[in-house]
Amino acid sequence: MTNPNHIIADEALARQRLRLWLNMLKAVRHVEGSLRENLRAGHDMTLPRFDVLAALHAAAPNGMKMSELSEHLVVSNGNVTGVVDRLAKDGLVERRLDENDRRAFLVSITAEGRARMDQMMAEHLAWIDELFQTVSDPDAARAISVMLDIRHGSHKAD
Repeated sequence: MTNPNHIIADEALARQRLRLWLNMLKAVRHVEGSLRENLRAGHDMTLPRFDVLAALHAAAPNGMKMSELSEHLVVSNGNVTGVVDRLAKDGLVERRLDENDRRAFLVSITAEGRARMDQMMAEHLAWIDELFQTVSDPDAARAISVMLDIRHGSHKAD
C-alpha cells in the first residue's frame, strides 16, 4: 500500500530509487522481448501460453482450477480462459469438471504438452543464462533479495 502522506526524507535517495525502478523496468522489457522472440521463432509459442504451460507443468498431476491458475499467474480469469482454450485446441492441455466442485474446471497438461515444455524449459534456462551472463552469483543473490524486499514491502527504516 502506498502512503499518500509519505514525506520524502532524502530526495537524492528517492531519485536513486526512481532510477532503480526505471532500470528494472527496462531490464524486464528487454528480457521479456528476447524470450517472446525466442519462443515465437523456435516453438511458435507466445509468452502467455508458455507461462500457463509452465504453471501446469509444475502443478500436481491433477492440474489446477482455472481460478488457481489465474491467481498463480497474477492475471484475470478471462485472460487465462482464452489462453487455455487455445492450448486445449492444440492438444497441450485438457480441461475437465472438478469432481469436488461442479462449478469449477480443472486444467492439466497433456503428455504432448509436457514433452513440449520439457524441451522449451531446457532452452528457456539457456536463454536466461545467456541474457544474465554478466551477473555473478553474489549479485544474483542480492538482486533476488532486493526484489523480494520490494514485493513483500520489507524495507529498513531510513
